[in-house]
Amino acid sequence: MSIPHLFRCPISLDIFTDPVTLCTGQTYDRPCIERWLAAGHRTCPVTMQPLGDAALVPNRTLRHLIERWLSADHQISDATTPAAAAATSDDNAEEPSLAALKRCLQSGAGSGAKVAALKKGVALASESDVGRACMLQLGFLPVLLQLVFHAPTTRDLSEQEGLALQCALTLLPSSPASPQHGCLNMLKTEASLTSFVGLLARGPAAAKAGLCRLLETIATAAATRDLALAAAASPRVWQALLPLLRHDDERVSVAAVRAVAAICCAAEPARGSAVHHGAVPALLGCLAWASAGKGRGAAAWSALAALEALAASEAGRRAVARDPGAVRSLVRHVFMMSSSNEGSEHAVAALLAVCRESRAARTEAAAAGLVTQVLLLLQSQCGTRAKTRARSLLKMFKSM
Repeated sequence: MSIPHLFRCPISLDIFTDPVTLCTGQTYDRPCIERWLAAGHRTCPVTMQPLGDAALVPNRTLRHLIERWLSADHQISDATTPAAAAATSDDNAEEPSLAALKRCLQSGAGSGAKVAALKKGVALASESDVGRACMLQLGFLPVLLQLVFHAPTTRDLSEQEGLALQCALTLLPSSPASPQHGCLNMLKTEASLTSFVGLLARGPAAAKAGLCRLLETIATAAATRDLALAAAASPRVWQALLPLLRHDDERVSVAAVRAVAAICCAAEPARGSAVHHGAVPALLGCLAWASAGKGRGAAAWSALAALEALAASEAGRRAVARDPGAVRSLVRHVFMMSSSNEGSEHAVAALLAVCRESRAARTEAAAAGLVTQVLLLLQSQCGTRAKTRARSLLKMFKSM
């Protein structure tokens, strides 16, 4: 497709997915300009004018024009890569347009036709940035989610549902502020949530990892805050999610612990629900499991991040302090995560919160060799925040 110049972000040169305008009048794609501002820049990337106000104003007019343009029957063959072309070749048949693919997925067409359309969509979304952006703008994400979570089921994931989930995960925007995440709120319905939990419990490993990624997005996106709290309050979600923390497939275990960490970091009600449904012993078990095996550093790091978030609440601190061996486990991870001490900051922060309010926890931590571990950490190349928290922990134990 020949994309009009005005429909391309001046930073990424890809079609806009969420156009926002700065005070200078220049429009950028939200994820791109957020990365620019997060890097410390305080100028407009195009004009280099100083930004007195860094507010991002949604450009709804431009977004509407792009949606109208995408709704036209543009052919997608030029947007696909050779791999995508091989996946979609069809006895000299004319390549369909994006609009035609979407109509097929929304229609009452048979499973075979929808599977073929989904294979085209997966190839396009995975291998073409332009194709992915166009599909996102044209509204493929809610259509794909509907295909996955259309009704509660006791059977295994079908090929159609698996492809729809794969394509939906590829289309998920990276920015937590993206309004595109709003379509995930369809999971608020009882039928959709039941379908989600069923697939999380019984689906194949790839689907379980994908659903955990979806849950992490729900917990972090601004548009799905209420859904995140509803999911955190659901016993069924925790019953399906917590056993995945020590799944044989590393993709699943890492995705599951990241989802739990995201929920625990979401809001105070979510932390309370996590504690109530047994997240603390499950995370400590995951931490021991991850530390015992090679290549599980990501799972251990996320488990420590979740424990730090839980320790920020009174219920979480009590749960950690009551769990046999919890304090000792955290002490062991103050300086044993990796050569770069990744995760040490979370272990120190969790200990700081728990030991501040529990004399028994302080006694246990001291007996476990906390002071030695902290001194070793302070001599390492750990980050500034980790060192600051480590010094605070030392001051707390000075009288002991």
